Amino acid sequence: MGNVGIGGNNPIRVQSMITCDTMDTEMSIQQTIELAKVGCEIVRITAPTVKDSRNLENIVKGLRARGCDVPIVADIHFKPDAAMEAAKWVDKVRINPGNYADSKKFVIREYSDEQYAAELSRIRERFTPLVDLCKKRNIAMRIGTNHGSLSDRILNRYGDTPLGMVESALEFARIARDLDYHAFVFSMKASNPKIMIAAYRLLVARLNELGPDWNYPVHLGVTEAGEGEDARIKSAIGIGSLLADGIGDTIRVSLTEDSPHEIPVARAIVEMTSTVAAGVSPAKKAAETAAITEDVDLSFDPFSYQRRASERIEREGVGLGGEELIRVVVPRENYDKIAHKIDQMGDYKPEIVYQNAQIQEIDPRDAAAIAGLNQKAEPQFVTVKDDVDLPVIAAFRLLAARVQPRHPILLKDEGRRMKEEDRDFLQTLLVASTNIGSLLCDGIGDAVMVQGEDAPGQALRLSYNILQAAGSRIFKTDYVACPSCGRTLFNLQTTTAKIKAATSHLKGVKIAIMGCIVNGPGEMADADFGYVGGAPGKVNLYVGKTAVKFNIPETEAVDRLKDLIREHGKWIEPAGEPVLV
Repeated sequence: MGNVGIGGNNPIRVQSMITCDTMDTEMSIQQTIELAKVGCEIVRITAPTVKDSRNLENIVKGLRARGCDVPIVADIHFKPDAAMEAAKWVDKVRINPGNYADSKKFVIREYSDEQYAAELSRIRERFTPLVDLCKKRNIAMRIGTNHGSLSDRILNRYGDTPLGMVESALEFARIARDLDYHAFVFSMKASNPKIMIAAYRLLVARLNELGPDWNYPVHLGVTEAGEGEDARIKSAIGIGSLLADGIGDTIRVSLTEDSPHEIPVARAIVEMTSTVAAGVSPAKKAAETAAITEDVDLSFDPFSYQRRASERIEREGVGLGGEELIRVVVPRENYDKIAHKIDQMGDYKPEIVYQNAQIQEIDPRDAAAIAGLNQKAEPQFVTVKDDVDLPVIAAFRLLAARVQPRHPILLKDEGRRMKEEDRDFLQTLLVASTNIGSLLCDGIGDAVMVQGEDAPGQALRLSYNILQAAGSRIFKTDYVACPSCGRTLFNLQTTTAKIKAATSHLKGVKIAIMGCIVNGPGEMADADFGYVGGAPGKVNLYVGKTAVKFNIPETEAVDRLKDLIREHGKWIEPAGEPVLV
């Protein structure tokens, strides 16, 4: 697309999206240049109407006149006529199969094969002109499925599932291929990392089944990741784990922050998941890993989450394994530093001290050690030795495959040998989130321990936040917040801050904060409550995916959201804050 190659032997590309009104030509140009200056290689601009799409001509001309040649992507929802206009001016068009040719009605009905075929014929008629124009202009396309905005047709046949996401994209890809158009990229975005990971894995598996001429590039993203540390953790779990598995050609980290803040995070994830940074120092180690694991069956289903069936054991009066919570383990030196404050730490406290937990450290390549462990009558608490020279994810997957499922496993972010003294906290966060989070989403792990961070408070917070982001243990309010764009009807950053200030004490409640109706009922996925821009200065409130309060003045909307949470019995009054140092 433009002067940037995606897929093949090209590097993993980093992209982002501007946040201003697309009709503001000068600001659109300025924000695009700012992104390009900090290393963004592809810039996306929303085009919700034909009028916005038409103004892309002025934006692109202005950028080229100022010497900025970054490729421009038009982001299209709902309107094929807007896509047709945008395709005249940009380097790539992004369409969402869930709403490009369908207006969502949330209708429950059964489709006969004949009715389903008729729906596909209707889609072909709507989609073909855009494919023909993109082919004529030699520009690219992203067929970008979102978990929360699948069509009623797909939902009724496949459900709200990763399989439905994949089939939604393949419907459009088949039409493009029938027209001999191949310059497209797939994406399978979701706000839930487990669903996102499963969908991308399933997509790649399906493409492999379809044949070598289906090896199209893949764009990765966790949609509505939110802001701050939580968003960076969730992005690393989703994007980092897939990159570590070799899936992904271009990425976007979606933060509810100014767009330039996304680029350093995205670049750090790419760098961290490169061969050396992921812990595979020499190339021969990668070959050795492949040779060791090629005859080992996976201990998990890569396409459907299920927690590994270990047996319950007890350590220091705390149950782990089986159906117990996934526990947080700390080394003794960290415990000793905070022991005097544990009573004040609420849900963030350490639960097991490593040196007291009778943990068996195993090299998963050591057949004799594995055999000895499996011969023991009682389940043992096991982990990978710190000095094992394998990538962390591969080492723990191999351990899970070779030890009997009854043995609970302690996950670690890295071995002590891998720790880099000059690594900053963002890098530590990304390494821990990718390594531990990926394994949690595989269903592996009964306890976690962060070794890469020396500060005991930060290591504890990071441990708990990884568990929350992976959906493995909920201990605080969960927020799904979209990144800002030209469709946004209120200031997402300040609004998110207000909502968090009012609701952050609601343990286990999931709140979605969406800037517009495009990212409204569908994109909220499994949120309990939603705060969605309905019109300028007006907000709609949702319970689940159902709008229940309409056109509330923005000045009143946070209080009305609190009232709605009360009405549904999920409000509690805030108590004192726990101490975490």
